[in-house]
Amino acid sequence: MILVTGGTGTVGRALVASLVGRGAAVRVVGRSVAEVPAGVERFAADLGELGSVAPTLKDVDVLFVHPRAVGEQAAGLVALAAEYGVRRVVVMSAINVDDDPALQPSRWNGDRNREVEAAVVAGGLPWVAVRPTSFAANAIGLFGAQVRAGDVVRAPYGDFAEALIDEADVSAVLAEVLVDDRWDGQRLAVTGPESLTQRELVDVIGSVLGLPLQFQEVPAEAAVRGMVANGLPETFARALMERYAKVVTPAATDTVERVLGRPARSFADWVGAHREAFRR
Repeated sequence: MILVTGGTGTVGRALVASLVGRGAAVRVVGRSVAEVPAGVERFAADLGELGSVAPTLKDVDVLFVHPRAVGEQAAGLVALAAEYGVRRVVVMSAINVDDDPALQPSRWNGDRNREVEAAVVAGGLPWVAVRPTSFAANAIGLFGAQVRAGDVVRAPYGDFAEALIDEADVSAVLAEVLVDDRWDGQRLAVTGPESLTQRELVDVIGSVLGLPLQFQEVPAEAAVRGMVANGLPETFARALMERYAKVVTPAATDTVERVLGRPARSFADWVGAHREAFRR
């Protein structure tokens, strides 16, 4: 039995589907479990109240810890899991958990990847930490509205590069390490197959969609103002600009291929599968 926290989010839904497809017994716990597919055990419980979560740990073999779902309760949840006889824990964090917190924009949205991963590692149970890079889906927020509106796509730091990962690959890797203990004790950095700059990402979108897109770099301050105008916290926007300015492009990893036996999907593959997000 695998207990999944965060089972209704972008990664969680695909993870649950992948585990079910493998024939695994899956149980999902969270505040809202209405979207959990039929055939999966579901428990509505507040992960902030460990007393309400305890019954869901009965007969569980492996626990998946989603950092956004579990947050500050990670240490308590792992301790409780050990009491109930859970054998292993898999946690999702992020590839930049060891970076300066000031260069981790998601912290301004409440994520505590570093603390959650550390709690799992220190919890006394065999563990695996899956550390994905930025999701390819972020390209929708960065470029989607602009592509739908015209052929000029504006963004700051056009030469900033990273190897975006198809979020479906993240779910597939998580599913594999949840059912296979040979990855225990490892921190797995999960990326796409190649690092692409902001300019190159726009070029790929244009090529896949058959659009004559042009990239236009804008000053960081202008980008911050635009993000704030669209409802993002200014602290997040400024942290993102700092990351673009200071972070050295990490190399792409072969983790997806090592775990799944096939290469990670390219950004072009991802765009082709998400055409509707950019359709005019």
